Amino acid sequence: MKSFLVIGMGRFGRHLAARMLHLGNDVMIVDEDSEIINELSSNFTDAFVGDCRNEVVLSSLGINNFDVCFVTIGENFQSSLEITSLLKELGAKRVVSKTNRDIQAKFLLRNGADEVVNPEKEMAERLAIRYNANKIFDFVELTPDFSIFEIPIFDHWVGKSVSELEIRNKYEINIIAVRQDNGLKPLPGSKHVFSAGEHIIVAGKIDVVTKLTAKM
Repeated sequence: MKSFLVIGMGRFGRHLAARMLHLGNDVMIVDEDSEIINELSSNFTDAFVGDCRNEVVLSSLGINNFDVCFVTIGENFQSSLEITSLLKELGAKRVVSKTNRDIQAKFLLRNGADEVVNPEKEMAERLAIRYNANKIFDFVELTPDFSIFEIPIFDHWVGKSVSELEIRNKYEINIIAVRQDNGLKPLPGSKHVFSAGEHIIVAGKIDVVTKLTAKM
């Protein structure tokens, strides 16, 4: 179990805090709008009404007790920048800040953010990759060029093993898991024989996998 501070209860902040709580963590939420905090306070470990641009307010939260502090104020960049900087000055272990624009990310990183997230951009890129090819069922970006995908198997793979097909050499992908009707089989060995309807979870270059799925 970890301890998280989420500052800013907009849509993203609420979803993030709720998910962190659901995963069994301690979550403290903060917003300067008392109505929002009153609405949400009963659901979280702790809740606080205050303007976190004020150093006294922020320091009263015990910043160094949290494993990660999230700044999810995307609508007011100046506030996000000030709070991010203050968090680091007050000894925050890790600060993750939300932004809506790439140029804002540069300033946040220079002023204390350990990581910057742009949910709208990341979701748009994820959807673009997923729907660019009909056969990509899920997608997780690791780097701009390398990702994890869930894709179906070729019809001619059915009844053949991983080693027979020489998948890594011929297709330039690494199989992480096989999704079957009865669940997920992680790290299938070279002797795994494919069955009809299986999906594979693979790691590979985006351009390689998209070209591969186009042939399916």
